[in-house]
Amino acid sequence: MTVYDKYHLKQVINASGKMTILGVSKLAQPVIDAQKFGDEHFFEMADLVKKTGDHLDQLLGAEDAIVINSASAGIAEAVAALIGAGSKYHAYHPYDARYTKREIVIPKGQNVDYGTPEEVMINVGGGQVVEAGYANMCSPEHLDMVITDKTVGVLYVKSHHAVQKSMLTVEEALTVAHHHALPLILDAAAEEDMQKYIEMGVDIIIFSGAKALAGPASALIFGKRQYIEWVRLQSVGLGRAMKIGKENILGLTKAIEDYLAEGPESGDQMKARLTPFLTGLNQVPYVDAKQVQDGAGRDIYRASVVIKPDSPKNAKQVTAELKAGNPAIYTREYRANVGIIEFDIRAVDAAEMTAITQRLHEILD
Repeated sequence: MTVYDKYHLKQVINASGKMTILGVSKLAQPVIDAQKFGDEHFFEMADLVKKTGDHLDQLLGAEDAIVINSASAGIAEAVAALIGAGSKYHAYHPYDARYTKREIVIPKGQNVDYGTPEEVMINVGGGQVVEAGYANMCSPEHLDMVITDKTVGVLYVKSHHAVQKSMLTVEEALTVAHHHALPLILDAAAEEDMQKYIEMGVDIIIFSGAKALAGPASALIFGKRQYIEWVRLQSVGLGRAMKIGKENILGLTKAIEDYLAEGPESGDQMKARLTPFLTGLNQVPYVDAKQVQDGAGRDIYRASVVIKPDSPKNAKQVTAELKAGNPAIYTREYRANVGIIEFDIRAVDAAEMTAITQRLHEILD
């Protein structure tokens, strides 16, 4: 009996991407082995946290680093760290009214819901959200004009979820923040290049461990030493509810070692794997498929499927039927309302691509 059988679960073909709702990533055996060692041994946990952080900051060229349990926790802990500025009293009393500087500035188009709204994690950390700009644009000037003497930091969200057009760049946000002697927190949860933001001078960088890095449920916060030390202090405060296990610390550390050595699947490799998949998709009635690049500019290529207007079923109906089967087929359905479905193949093999094409035939033939 498999786990699927035991708990009456459907199998899943993940053509959606590195998504939390599907368990994010499959782990390579060396990462599983590192987790297993953690499962089978004891450690002085404070020492494990510090020493793995020291090891990773040397690999990355950052001043400091710390493994935590999720990118969401990273936002909350980073916000709390900036408000408390190293105060242990604050760590014990994170919402005390004596701490009046709590404003976190974020472009309006980046206050997105990625499974929970960014503002929820800002609030958990004790921050007060101040939105800059408008739903369709944010310039450096928009950011600059809302900063006050109550502002403790700027949060920039580098994500496909966020508004892309007419949006200031990370570099521009960093320039504005540093002009006001404020740190920039970068939510780069699903980004792939870990070192470019260090070279850029970003103060606090948050990467999900389970997305591009293909590690276990975890995250890495890295950047300027003072701020990371303040984050580390949160383990005796609100970070206690967000603690990470020894096995996942070791698992992520190994995943990052391997990621830096080998890198992710390249765009050219994805394009090569996409070619036969696109050929098969274009043989499905009412389907027009082509290759597209990730909307946020990452070196990720996907199959974009337009469900033609004369189709007996629209894109929303197609995605619903794909998910209803067993195996359930999950896609990127952000634009299904305008007839477009995307298939992310990073976690999809050739046999699963064939299964997707066959299922589309069943739905649309």
